[in-house]
Amino acid sequence: MKRWSAEQQELREAIGAVAAKAGTDHLERDRTGTFDRDGWQRLKDVGLFGLPFDPQYGGLGQDLPTTVHVLEELGYACQDSGLNFSVSTHMVSTGIPLQRFGSSALKARYLPEICAGSMIGAHAVTEPSGGSDVMGMRTTAVLDGDAYVLNGSKSFISNASIADLIVVYARTGPPGDLAGITAFLVHRDTPGLTVGNPISKMGLRTSPLCEVFLDDVRVPRDHVVGSRGAGFLIFDHVMKWEILCGFGISTGEMRRRLERCVEYARTRTQFGTVIGANQSVANMIVEMRIDLETSQKWIHDTAEKVHAKADAAGDIAITKLVVSEANVRSALNAVQVFGGYGYVSEYGVEKDLRDAVGGRIYSGTSEIQRQRLASLMGLNRPVRPSA
Repeated sequence: MKRWSAEQQELREAIGAVAAKAGTDHLERDRTGTFDRDGWQRLKDVGLFGLPFDPQYGGLGQDLPTTVHVLEELGYACQDSGLNFSVSTHMVSTGIPLQRFGSSALKARYLPEICAGSMIGAHAVTEPSGGSDVMGMRTTAVLDGDAYVLNGSKSFISNASIADLIVVYARTGPPGDLAGITAFLVHRDTPGLTVGNPISKMGLRTSPLCEVFLDDVRVPRDHVVGSRGAGFLIFDHVMKWEILCGFGISTGEMRRRLERCVEYARTRTQFGTVIGANQSVANMIVEMRIDLETSQKWIHDTAEKVHAKADAAGDIAITKLVVSEANVRSALNAVQVFGGYGYVSEYGVEKDLRDAVGGRIYSGTSEIQRQRLASLMGLNRPVRPSA
């Protein structure tokens, strides 16, 4: 495991101390599906949202590996997985594409508020007709004078109902063209943009999820992020950060869950002895530790590789698979260790499992990640007929 500097550790501990005070009533808010604005404010006050951004815009100037390291502590300290998910979505979906691809004018205007957390961000990619099929996007953007006119609909958009800014991806070229997608920075209150009611879901209930409808939405040409046709490149960059930051948080949640299970197994007695003395229980907890440490290794090694600008396409796919599926196994084992107490809502163990399941779907399903790996290995390429 990498050795972190004293400064990196101090930053991680400072944010962790504040994060522990956020999300303390997470079980009640999970029942009502309520976003924690007080928790958001606490994290805003400690400067969490500025982690990976340039100091000239109010950021903390941390690199990707350090950002992931600190966000792991957020996952460990803050028990509200939905709030954690909204934090990652905000930073990655809006701030990262602005910093890497935005014009000087866009960055000067919006990045300070993104860094401060005073404006909340989201991005709109997924559509009703296809989740992971970005190239099948139907939302269009047509140039009309000094603005693009956007029409279409987006589904399963995290943070949509609380967002002030949404990075919307729309088609500006023919279907199937890698250079046919463009990213736009759109204000929530732009005429023609409508956010649907929050969608009830299995887990991460405190992170709002909605549909977004675009009906002749006029977006100024200078609100194109990057350039026309650069949308797929931008989205690919964002997805690397989304997987590493979002699932870095998951490793922190797995660490907290493991510690809780160890403590419970050391103190809960059955048949005259602690349940940790039962080999079956001990084996489940050992598997939780293996899943955690394997996940941490993949997250941090891949973050270092992306930071070094090395080819990490396969590493990203493996990391997403390893961590998302390990998180579900870990949560399911925790339910089993706690037994009846793990099944009832009062203890929050079953909520961990509900929150974890979504990780196998968002940021590219497990099946899509396996397909990408097969493609990188040359396994699903069409066979050319012999001469």
